[in-house]
Amino acid sequence: MTGGRLIAALLAVGLAPALADAPPPEPDGYRMDDFRSPTPLTLTGAVVADAAEAERLWRAGEAVFIDVMPRPVRPEGLPEGVIWRDPPHDTIPGATWLANTGYGALSPEMDARFGAALEALAAEGRPLLFFCLADCWMSWNAARRALKEHGHARVIWFPEGTDGWAAAGLPLERAAPAEGF
Repeated sequence: MTGGRLIAALLAVGLAPALADAPPPEPDGYRMDDFRSPTPLTLTGAVVADAAEAERLWRAGEAVFIDVMPRPVRPEGLPEGVIWRDPPHDTIPGATWLANTGYGALSPEMDARFGAALEALAAEGRPLLFFCLADCWMSWNAARRALKEHGHARVIWFPEGTDGWAAAGLPLERAAPAEGF
C-alpha cells in the first residue's frame, strides 16, 4: 500500500485524524502554484527559524534578512494616463526586498539577478534568512533556490514571515524593492 493510500485508509477508520491537518511533506522540486497554502515544517539543507529565533538573529545582526514577497504589477486594462502606484509594503527592518524571486520558476534574467544579489548579500559573511508571509511557499522556494541553484550553504528559512513577526509584536518598516527587482 502506498503512503497516500495508507493515510487515506487510516483516516477512513478514524485512526489518524491528526494527519488530515498535518503539514505537507517537502516536494522534490519547487512549488509552482497555490503559493498561499500550508508549507512543510522543513527545508532540507536549511535551518528553520521561528519568530523568537528570527528576532534573536535580527537583534544580534547575525543574519541577512531577505524578503521575497511578490511586487504587485500594474493591473491590465488601466486606461492610459491613469497613475499606478505600488501598494505599500512593510517588512522586517533592515531586510532586503528581492521581489518576485520566490516563484517556482524564474526567467533566466531574474534568476541571474537573484544570484548576483545573493552573492552581494552573502559577502557580508552572515547566513541568508528568507521570509515572506505565513503559509507562503515563496520563501520556501527562494531559500531552496539559494541552496540548490546558487550554492549557498548558510540558509535560514523563516516560514512565519512578516505575519509571525508582527504577531510577536515586532516592528515592521515600509520598504521598496531592491534595485532591479
